[in-house]
Amino acid sequence: MSQKVWRHPGGKLREVGSEALSDAELLAILISSGVRDRPAGEIAGEILARLGSFKGIANQPLSKLMEIKGLGEVKAIRIAAAFEIARRIVNEVLKEHEKA
Repeated sequence: MSQKVWRHPGGKLREVGSEALSDAELLAILISSGVRDRPAGEIAGEILARLGSFKGIANQPLSKLMEIKGLGEVKAIRIAAAFEIARRIVNEVLKEHEKA
């Protein structure tokens, strides 16, 4: 059976769940649309190649993200906000475990 190819990772997430997506695919969803001759998936791949991981991305200033071609201020802010949400979730979970 051949594996389905999705045009955008959002469709893949909808059909098979977020756990099935790679880090680059999840990041491409946050980026949303790419720029001419540079799709969101390619931009996401470069971010991960430069910064290594989600942990590496989380500790970067906006200016570092905006150095990547195709990732302007709005997209960098969207990524920074998503990582701040993740950080807050982790902090809530850690506080709950400290109480237990």
